[in-house]
Amino acid sequence: MDIIERIKELRDERGWSTNRLALEAELTQSTVSAILSTPNSLPSLYTLTHLCEAFGMTLAQFFLEDEQSELVSAQEKLLIEQYRKLPERKKKAVLALLED
Repeated sequence: MDIIERIKELRDERGWSTNRLALEAELTQSTVSAILSTPNSLPSLYTLTHLCEAFGMTLAQFFLEDEQSELVSAQEKLLIEQYRKLPERKKKAVLALLED
């Protein structure tokens, strides 16, 4: 797997610029730009973890091959993302609703 190409692919899928990716990942723009533009560069584990968090995925999901990457549907991903933003009392309410 080409890690840099995977990062670019995920960035492009979201329509993000390199600057936006850096902001979402809480990394400096120079760090992200260097990774994406330097031949044979590889991000550190710290950097890759931040990038994955920005993309809303785990490291394991990042390294899954394309045909396996649809373990969770787009709707399920949206549900998870929205759930994570809720305060604890609302998370409990959602879980109570789902248990019925």
